[in-house]
Amino acid sequence: MATRYWIAALPVADDNVAAGKTALWARLQEAISRHSFDTPLYRFTVPDLRPGTLDSLLALSDDLVKSNIFIEGVSHKIRRQIEDLERAGGVEPGTLTVDGVPVDSYLTRFVWDEGKYPVNAPLKETVASIQSQVAKIEDDMKVRVAEYGNVKSQLGAINRKQTGSLAVRDLSNLIKPEDMVTSEHLVTLLSIVPKYSQKDWLASYESLDTFVVPRSSKKLYEDNEYALYTVTLFAKVVDNFKVHAREKGFQIRDFEYSPEAQESRKQELEKLLQDQEVMRTSLLQWCYASYSEVFSSWMHFSAVRVFVESILRYGLPARFLSVVLAPSTKSEKKVRNILEGLCGNTNSSYWRSEDDVGMAAGLGGETESHPYVSFTINFV
Repeated sequence: MATRYWIAALPVADDNVAAGKTALWARLQEAISRHSFDTPLYRFTVPDLRPGTLDSLLALSDDLVKSNIFIEGVSHKIRRQIEDLERAGGVEPGTLTVDGVPVDSYLTRFVWDEGKYPVNAPLKETVASIQSQVAKIEDDMKVRVAEYGNVKSQLGAINRKQTGSLAVRDLSNLIKPEDMVTSEHLVTLLSIVPKYSQKDWLASYESLDTFVVPRSSKKLYEDNEYALYTVTLFAKVVDNFKVHAREKGFQIRDFEYSPEAQESRKQELEKLLQDQEVMRTSLLQWCYASYSEVFSSWMHFSAVRVFVESILRYGLPARFLSVVLAPSTKSEKKVRNILEGLCGNTNSSYWRSEDDVGMAAGLGGETESHPYVSFTINFV
């Protein structure tokens, strides 16, 4: 499937518009088949929209530039979100569809939805309706993505506590009940010892205070930076022991063994994992549906662009043939020459000069200008 298409419109010189379109379409097909046979070519049917006045079209053209950037941007945001969610769930990327039809087929077989966008409505109203609908979807997406991101952040914080260095991570899953001594007078502390200072710890911990139980230190765990040791001593000297240990470069971690708290943390983690998967699946389904809605809106918007730009370039009444092409990079120059050869010398006296920063660069979506209407649709 191609991901880059051109939508182009060529002027029809024949007063019999229907016959002129048929003849021009046949000439275009023949030229593409002869000189660029590998370029897919399709009709892009634009209905007879309500053009309004020339002044209203000129005013609308400036809005179309900004609106296209916005609508295309929302489409790409949703597509990227879909890719991220599919990857997070280990799901094989699926084919994105619009009303059950692959997106490329929706473009190449485009049919205007008159029930949604009446053709006799003022173009400004049609554009405003599309803008409003896409903006609402974008706002909704921000809320949903933020909620999903919040759960991911909570899980990330828990995972960092469980997988970080011994200096900061949660120690509860490393400690067993038999590792801790708690009585009326005795207490077990947990010491974080730099990996390369373990000999120093073993040689010195008994002398850090006079009330340390001899040979009570036991290594429980070791990571790339630190080792986790226990040490048992009299409760009354805990504060002094911590001070002396810190002076020697050993960190005493505050820890109270609680099976209930450990089970609570485990249940919290399981719930967050379940919530994350439920939200991921829900968000993914919403993105599929919203991408379909935004892409459909984008193609209707593109039809309005073709109509407006063709009127401004070729004049009234509307007489043009609009098509969709997907040339390869190596064929682009040939296709440009074919389109230019078929557009003739038709030009509207209303068309602004190439130096005007508006239509040619903006509406066309390209920095170059052509003697015919043309702009690019990028799916990604």
